[in-house]
Amino acid sequence: QVQLVESGGGLVQPGGSLRLSCAASGSISSINIMGWYRQAPGKQRELVATITSYGITNYADSAKGRFTISRDNAKNTVDLQMNSLKPEDTAVYYCNADISATPWAVRRFYWGQGTQVTVSS
Repeated sequence: QVQLVESGGGLVQPGGSLRLSCAASGSISSINIMGWYRQAPGKQRELVATITSYGITNYADSAKGRFTISRDNAKNTVDLQMNSLKPEDTAVYYCNADISATPWAVRRFYWGQGTQVTVSS
């Protein structure tokens, strides 16, 4: 029973910072790629950033230079440091992870429930 638990969302002023965290728990054999996605009202869910188990990162153009994704393989966590936040960053942010679960080693993507990030003055 694998689950992803997110934390760190909230209300922040433009130009401010937030750090999102996501912890995977359960019967986990291994975690491959992990990432953050977001969905704003009336828009499709979009990639924000991903990171492999070896630390290779990929960012959406909108996130480059402002956001930093990182992970701790020992703790099964992935974080997203968000700086210089803009109103257009307002969205529900979802944690995502490609996980192989025990006992049958089933591999698939898992999603967190999402955490609201609101950037407003």
